[in-house]
Amino acid sequence: MATRPAGSHVSAWRPAVAGVAEVFHAHFLDHAYPRHVHEVWTLLIVDDGAVRYDLDRHRHGALRTSVTLLPPYVPHDGRAATVDGFRKRVLYLDTSVLDAELVGRAVDQPGIVDPQLRDRIHLLHRALDAPGDEFEAEGRLAFILDRLHTRLRRRAPVTRAPAAPGLAVRLRELLDARTVEGVTLGEAAALLHAHPTHLVRTFTAAHGVPPHSYLTGRRVEVARRLLLAGQRPAEVAVAAGFFDQAHLTRHFRRYLGVSPARFPRTPRSGDAAAARR
Repeated sequence: MATRPAGSHVSAWRPAVAGVAEVFHAHFLDHAYPRHVHEVWTLLIVDDGAVRYDLDRHRHGALRTSVTLLPPYVPHDGRAATVDGFRKRVLYLDTSVLDAELVGRAVDQPGIVDPQLRDRIHLLHRALDAPGDEFEAEGRLAFILDRLHTRLRRRAPVTRAPAAPGLAVRLRELLDARTVEGVTLGEAAALLHAHPTHLVRTFTAAHGVPPHSYLTGRRVEVARRLLLAGQRPAEVAVAAGFFDQAHLTRHFRRYLGVSPARFPRTPRSGDAAAARR
């Protein structure tokens, strides 16, 4: 079985702070994320190296001097832009904390050059890493969200028309509702009254990934939440809709660069969230 390159490291946890779905720290040497989506906002800072990524079919880069904000349900990938890999810290934020109207602006310009904002995010990570500092973290998060709203609303209005609800949206809603139990293409086509080929083409054109990739990514998201809640990989595989633990491990490693067994961080003394694992 393949192992992570020497020097790679992943740490992840769920803090007791409203609005923050997950904290994720990683050092990757050569891991490349496949195209995928999140159901939450992704707020990213790079500490070493640089990251190249495509968002909504446009190429971007994340540098140490900038902040990157990726909106929910917009496909993206990611890989190191330097031979030494990269270190990053990520906050996955609930959709309730940022207005949906900001999605288009974030798609157009996911990179934000704002030293003060980056420093505030750095300090928030420090607070989130210290058990008992949740009240401080809540205050720091409030200032960060306020600044993100201000920065994004300064940008020119997005000219593209929002996608009208249609076949692709209805299929996405079906996949979201059937993430664990799954659905066959024939069943989905019958439920949505569409030809299977047309269904796949329409979904891929609208969301940037084919339906099966979207469903796998959603199952990985379910799995990471269950792992952080303390469930064992074998239990998580079934609960997240994978065939077995090997099936879960293969896709989880592909998406996150680490096996499910090594995903949650080592519990620390006094860390109630980690202790539940």
